[in-house]
Amino acid sequence: MNAPLLVEILAEELPPMALPRLGEAFRSEIVGALERSGLIQGASDAVAFASPRRLAVLVRNVADRANDRIVEEKILPVSVAFGADGHPTPTLKKKLEARGVPLAEVANFERRSDGKSESLFYKAKVAGARLDDILGAIVAEALKKLPIPKIMRWGTAESGDRAFARPAHGLILLHGDRVVPGQVLGLSSRGRTRGHRFLSKTGRQGDIVITSAGDYAEILRRDGRVLAAFDERRLRIVAQIDANATELCASVELSGTLLDEVTALVEWPVVYVGEFEEKFLDVPHECLILTMQRNQKYFPLFDASRRLINKFLIVSNMEVADPKYIVGGNARVVRPRLEDARFFFDRDRRTTLDSRVARLKDVVYHNRLGSLRERAARLEALAGKIAVRLGENAARVNAAKRAARLAKTDLVTDMVGEFPELQGVMGRHYALHDGEDAEVADAIRAHYLPRFSGDALPETRVACAVALADRLDALTGFFGIGQFPTGEKDPFSLRRAAIGVLRILMETPLPLDLAELIVEARSGFKEGVLTEPTEDTLPDFIYERLRGLLKDAAHSFEVIEAVLALRPTRIDSIPEKLAAVRKFLQLPEALALSAANKRIGNILRKAGEDGAKRLPPRPELFRDEAERALFARVQALTPIIASRIEAMDYAAALAALAGVRADVDRFFDRVMVNAEDPDVRSNRLSLLASLFGLLNAVADISRLGV
Repeated sequence: MNAPLLVEILAEELPPMALPRLGEAFRSEIVGALERSGLIQGASDAVAFASPRRLAVLVRNVADRANDRIVEEKILPVSVAFGADGHPTPTLKKKLEARGVPLAEVANFERRSDGKSESLFYKAKVAGARLDDILGAIVAEALKKLPIPKIMRWGTAESGDRAFARPAHGLILLHGDRVVPGQVLGLSSRGRTRGHRFLSKTGRQGDIVITSAGDYAEILRRDGRVLAAFDERRLRIVAQIDANATELCASVELSGTLLDEVTALVEWPVVYVGEFEEKFLDVPHECLILTMQRNQKYFPLFDASRRLINKFLIVSNMEVADPKYIVGGNARVVRPRLEDARFFFDRDRRTTLDSRVARLKDVVYHNRLGSLRERAARLEALAGKIAVRLGENAARVNAAKRAARLAKTDLVTDMVGEFPELQGVMGRHYALHDGEDAEVADAIRAHYLPRFSGDALPETRVACAVALADRLDALTGFFGIGQFPTGEKDPFSLRRAAIGVLRILMETPLPLDLAELIVEARSGFKEGVLTEPTEDTLPDFIYERLRGLLKDAAHSFEVIEAVLALRPTRIDSIPEKLAAVRKFLQLPEALALSAANKRIGNILRKAGEDGAKRLPPRPELFRDEAERALFARVQALTPIIASRIEAMDYAAALAALAGVRADVDRFFDRVMVNAEDPDVRSNRLSLLASLFGLLNAVADISRLGV
């Protein structure tokens, strides 16, 4: 008989941040086990349910017994199974005895080749698995495989040790309208569950009878006041938030993380409007928003100008006719939080950021890299040098140095101590209060950008200088003491720092040389602090991150490798080079020149091993007209390509190379590079070296078409 199958684990409140993941994993594990057991066939229609107190899955069209199947097993080679007299050997008898197969069945075994020798094959009918026999074990095994953040254990010496995300109180194993016997976590299966703690029709302790597996969600909604499906609750919350915001002529930012968290905290979501005193709006809005979102799980509201208003939305687990007690209680709870924020803000402003610089000496950045005060000094010097390299005037260079000096001072403020997420944000507010230049204040905040994939970049060059200094100091410092990421471990977020450097240089873009920046950053450390060389390890690390960025941007592998093979240090030039190589690939000469470039590279490498010198070619040593023609073409192209590269017109530079194909083909058809005369041979190698330099001026085109 085929029928819907319901499995539910009723527990104490499950970890909210993990709930969506747990629900989907539970569904996947149950469905996978049923498929492997043959109890469901083909694409299975399965629904996951995840609410604060339950994980459940409903699988439609599950059989109570799997079909019988025929299994075939190779027993032994015939030569081993039978002796010279044709009778079964002791080896065969033991094999059959172990499998419970009567010796008389040997006559029915099939003899055929297994590809190596003639062997005996045994076929037997295996009875299909019964749902009643295996479902309990399937559920128990599925629970063990769930991605639970932290396991809880309970039980007694008599009951045994139980382990799950939270203590479990109920188990449903229901096939159609029939309870499937089974035990999981010490609980026996039944056809009952619990509804909402306060809104259920059966009361707080009353059970809700699930009469049919397929009616599970509807019965819980009707009698238990529980929306078991995570996505259904989420949609209900969004709809109510939008409706309330519209009624208030306000807007709301629906943070996906917060929305998922509140969805995981309620079984019957209802949204109410809360309010706080307008006086708190004098506090920087970022502080109020973070307080409401992180501590209270509220959704702040904004007016038409995107300014915070003194109202917020509460996602409650209670539906009542008069919500004044819910709204009033939440207002009383949030008020002390907002008072704390105002207190921190007022007290922090009594001390200027500049006067806090000295306090950074008491904060250890890293025991081998010194204090934050020492780091601030390095950032100040490096940001100034970067601003000079960017061609900024004296005022903006000083602004970059000032912003770098103050960039980390908000780390020793009370507000950032309470809310570390506000570092940079509060630095800007305090800098403006201290009378610092607006560009300095903005750079203090923006130097943390980008914080994550897709995040905005610093907008001004002053902010870019500070942001680059911050990341380059970290990269050179930690690589210089041998503390670089290994495997998935990256305790100092160096991968994110490298990606930040690349994105700022490439997307802003900035005309800076990465290799020179690394040298400048390393020079800021005191002698003897950095004990490990970084000339190769750090650039290798950064270029590997660059490969990842370019792959994410959907550039083809061969184009990326052609450009990065030359390890360009002007990162801002890379997008143009990628576009130029893609355009070059469309030329009819592209693949032939790619092959020729690869051939030339191989010839030069072999000659280098023999000690051949690659001096500028001497026209008087040419012996063939093909040599002279190729030399003339290289001479003519060299200034053209150089001028186009200087103008960053890489597409035109590569297009100019197309004209050399005929001369290259003629050269290889008529000229033997490894001539007997050593002077002639060396001169031809020098000619090829000159050509090789032109062919690789923009990218290693030998990487194309491979």
